[in-house]
Amino acid sequence: MIQILAYLVFVLTVAMAAGGISLSSRLRSGSKVEIFSYLLYFEVFVYAFGFYGLWGQMLINSLLAKNISSELLSMFSDISVLLGLPFLVFAWLMLLQFSIRISGRNPAKWFVPVFLVFNFSVIIVIGYLVTGKFATDTALLLKYYFITAHFVWLFVASFFIHFARQRKNGISENELKIIAPAIFLIMLIQCISLILYSTQVWMALIFIFLFFAGNTFLPIWFTYGSALKEIPEETVNGLTYEEFCKKYDISPRESDIVREICNGLTNKEISDKLFISLQTVKDHTHRIYIKTNVKNRVQLINLVKGGR
Repeated sequence: MIQILAYLVFVLTVAMAAGGISLSSRLRSGSKVEIFSYLLYFEVFVYAFGFYGLWGQMLINSLLAKNISSELLSMFSDISVLLGLPFLVFAWLMLLQFSIRISGRNPAKWFVPVFLVFNFSVIIVIGYLVTGKFATDTALLLKYYFITAHFVWLFVASFFIHFARQRKNGISENELKIIAPAIFLIMLIQCISLILYSTQVWMALIFIFLFFAGNTFLPIWFTYGSALKEIPEETVNGLTYEEFCKKYDISPRESDIVREICNGLTNKEISDKLFISLQTVKDHTHRIYIKTNVKNRVQLINLVKGGR
């Protein structure tokens, strides 16, 4: 039964990894927004750790359990996780870069080198303990290093997003208020599931599933839940989309509707996507036309994209 469950979880995690990377790649190429490069790199690195560190450990335990001593098995298993940790460190770095930039900030020049030196120093110390002859439960050490670092770095990422200085790259304030607690909640669920794990295979499979599933949130949100699409970041006249909205006194909800108009959606499609009535869409659109002094969708699109 456990073996069947393991196969099922593995297939699901492969699908989630492929989907997360594919959606992130589409976001980067489709929206032309630089921050989605960091999201794509985050997906690649975090799933590399998932397969190399987590599934690698499961594979070692299943193949070698009957052939070597428990002490050697434990060491090989710990080394597998240890060798996967650099991927996780780079994944955390990419997520922090993404969150800092999406919040309207720019990271300090010292941030990247200090972050890498600190985390790799910790990994080197853990590696020394794993390969050395110490009376240290290295599996427990690795477990709580992951929990502590994962909690700290994802808390920092959600903090930056929640307390954004300004809306950046056309992402509304309301969206940032949803993304920040979602990242924090996903992190808590992942950490709690790992805390509950001791030696049960089924609990390990639950953690692996939650790890892969949680990391699909951002690409899924920005693909299907966000109003962000292909609005250019800057118009011909040098205005960002945020400045365009301020200039014409466009409200956050009207801004969402302008985006979908520029994406080619009909009033009915906008109504369905934003979960508002068709009449509300028409009313907002009418007010947008008045504010921007245009008569139809074509003129509005041209105005937004700098064609007028």
